Amino acid sequence: MPHAPPPSSLLRRLGPGLITGAADDDPSGIATYSQVGAQFGYGLAWTMLLSLPFMIAIQEISGRIGCVTGRGIAENLRRHYRPWVVRAIVLLLLVANVINLGADLGAMGAALALLAGGNQRLYTVGFGALCVVAEIFISYTIYSGLLKWLTLSLFAYVAVVFAAHVPWSRALLATFVPHLAFDAGQATALVAVLGTTISPYLFFWQAALEVEERRRRKLPPTLEPDTAPREFRRIRADTVIGMGVSNLIAICIIFATAATLHANGVTTIQTSSQAAEALRPIAGVFTFAIFGAGIIGTGLLAVPVLAGSAAYAVSEAFRWREGLDRRLFQAKSFYAVIAVATMAGVGLNFTSLDPVRALYWSAVVNGVLAAPVMAVLMLIAANPRAMGRLTLPLPMMTMGWTATLVMLAASIGFFVL
Repeated sequence: MPHAPPPSSLLRRLGPGLITGAADDDPSGIATYSQVGAQFGYGLAWTMLLSLPFMIAIQEISGRIGCVTGRGIAENLRRHYRPWVVRAIVLLLLVANVINLGADLGAMGAALALLAGGNQRLYTVGFGALCVVAEIFISYTIYSGLLKWLTLSLFAYVAVVFAAHVPWSRALLATFVPHLAFDAGQATALVAVLGTTISPYLFFWQAALEVEERRRRKLPPTLEPDTAPREFRRIRADTVIGMGVSNLIAICIIFATAATLHANGVTTIQTSSQAAEALRPIAGVFTFAIFGAGIIGTGLLAVPVLAGSAAYAVSEAFRWREGLDRRLFQAKSFYAVIAVATMAGVGLNFTSLDPVRALYWSAVVNGVLAAPVMAVLMLIAANPRAMGRLTLPLPMMTMGWTATLVMLAASIGFFVL
């Protein structure tokens, strides 16, 4: 049986988990974290610690499913559940992703217009076209490497937080000592944070990339028990680092906006570009420029993930040939979904749709979709027909179901309060 040569560096070992975690801090997520920091100061920073173990668990489970079965989430759903279930989930995912794509591309265009001047809509179209061309015409090996390097753009927000004069004792106390008021404002903020950090498109993406990684490394499509421990260690390390980086950056954004916007009475932020613009008179041109550049960098990372996860899900549901490692003529329908979803997102920026309302409805769709998809993931991961002898161990099963129940409770709270 062929074995992949051991990776020679940590960077080479990282991949699906790192890219997925970094893509979690997309411009829409930046807007959410900025609003949390502006509205509540440091008061909800603890939510990043709350969400971290759940993010790690559910993303590791997604990665295991892709690695063990050699198939993505949607294809596993198609094989083991009724067609209407698969199509309903894929349709909701597609709708949420297109709305997110529109918000992210619009934020990137607005950020570049703030930094350089010019036409925001023209920039939005340009970013959409750039992402489509890159996904279609750059080989998977090169493209995945580019996405890894783009994760460095997240550290712009580390620079921002150190330029913001954060009162560290107060900020760290709020992070490690939770304070929760049971009111509509905090309930909405909590589900927004959980919906941003635990998003269904990330499940589909990480599972699909694990399948791609096995192809790239020329390994058998399904995982055998004798090589499983090594692969599971790789997936866990990759996921822990990816989700850890994701939440570290999120905390930095909350701290920075709490120390600047909230401290100066700015408590309402509707978009990530508005957060950047609000920082300019308060925190200075340097902080504003770094924040704005970070929006563009994270967008270039997140847009391909959003479009790619939609393409994987749709292609698997309809049995189309899929994969970023395939050439255009080998997977025309797969790449067509990427192009159509991305340009539909661009198109939303030319309508009267309010970007804030778009983000709201995206959060609602993700909230509705997350808990059921997580429950299905858990059922697949416990199903010997899908996973063979590599079903989840009890500790992971417990953590996965706990994460599912927490997401369900947050979604119910969102609608009730």
